[in-house]
Amino acid sequence: MTVECTRLKSGLTVVTETMPHLESAALGVWIKSGSRNETENEHGIAHLLEHMAFKGTARRSARDIAEQIEDVGGEVNAATSTETTSYYARVLKDDVPLAVDILADILTESAFDEDELEREKQVILQEINAASDMPDDVVFDRFSETAFSNQTLGRPILGTPETVLSFSPPQIRAYLGRNYTTDRMFVVATGAVEHESFVRMVEERFASLPTQPTAAPVLEAARYIGGNVREPRDLMDAQILLGFEGKAYHARDFYCSQILANVLGGGMSSRLFQEVREIRGLCYSIYAFHWGFSDTGIFGIHAATGGENLPELVPVIIDELHKSAEHIDNKEVVRARAQIRSQLLMGQESPAARAGQVARQMMLYGRPISNVEMMERLEGITVERLTDLAGRLFFDTAPTLSAIGPLQHLAPMEDIAASLSSPQQQGRQASL
Repeated sequence: MTVECTRLKSGLTVVTETMPHLESAALGVWIKSGSRNETENEHGIAHLLEHMAFKGTARRSARDIAEQIEDVGGEVNAATSTETTSYYARVLKDDVPLAVDILADILTESAFDEDELEREKQVILQEINAASDMPDDVVFDRFSETAFSNQTLGRPILGTPETVLSFSPPQIRAYLGRNYTTDRMFVVATGAVEHESFVRMVEERFASLPTQPTAAPVLEAARYIGGNVREPRDLMDAQILLGFEGKAYHARDFYCSQILANVLGGGMSSRLFQEVREIRGLCYSIYAFHWGFSDTGIFGIHAATGGENLPELVPVIIDELHKSAEHIDNKEVVRARAQIRSQLLMGQESPAARAGQVARQMMLYGRPISNVEMMERLEGITVERLTDLAGRLFFDTAPTLSAIGPLQHLAPMEDIAASLSSPQQQGRQASL
């Protein structure tokens, strides 16, 4: 399988990967724009735009869009994240032209009808209310709001009821005009597709996309702050998220951070799962993660447990962080590499997953990254680099703690922060 790329005269990038053994194709449009590209008065508009794209165009009603793709057994959907938005479809190979036509239609001819907009606002309000009823979602929103306080990066993608209700079609078009331009868009297809034929389809149907923004795109630089947010609720379980500033996609330590997260809490064999859940039985769920953004990142540990376990749980987690800065066995690194490699290869067996991989690589690096190159990067990560990173990541920067649920037994933030100081800092504090 070979990835082929063509940059059209308009500036739009078209990428394909043909999988000859498949009878279906996954295709979509990925835009290098998300909630971080909103102004103060646009909080939630990127997500609303994604919804409104399916609510009718100059040629199709909302029902037409749904029926035409499902008449051929296909599916179409979209997603909004912090820095990207995607619109994608999965169809049989003979229906690729239809999918291209529908995706182009919703991205170039959306009507933004007033009545449809008012209905969709109510749908999103229900989505916001549903999210607030899910503590495991709320704990992540509160974390971001605290770690990146008063910044677009820290705001929930869904917006607030007040901002969502305030949006008008002209505001949506203003956001669209700033961000949905050919230099920020990538059309990707994987599976039963032929590159030159697909390029011709895209060139014809996406010809009306603007090549220049109507105003300069918005992107506020991230400033990690750290802090403490607790939301006591009468729940059966407590959700705890302890995190630190991670590494940006292009940072030297990005892949090192991915490996470290895997060693600490990437699976049932990881340190945190074994020590906290299996040996001590202190929680029913625990894992570590590392999310990269264009200019920063988040390294976090999430745990869900009964409130009575918090006095023991948090010190054990912090103890494992200290241990990771002191020693990591090479077997753990080899295991983490194997897990990442298997994820890459398994992703290639799904055209939808593969399309997402290729799109992310194009947006981040401007080119597809082969599995061989990816594994070479991972092979260069040594145990010394990992322990050095752990020492800097966990003990040289301010932590962020987000917690929701029965929290009366959770230690004060001052105590948690003190236990996360480096051995040198602890020595200085003890001598005072």
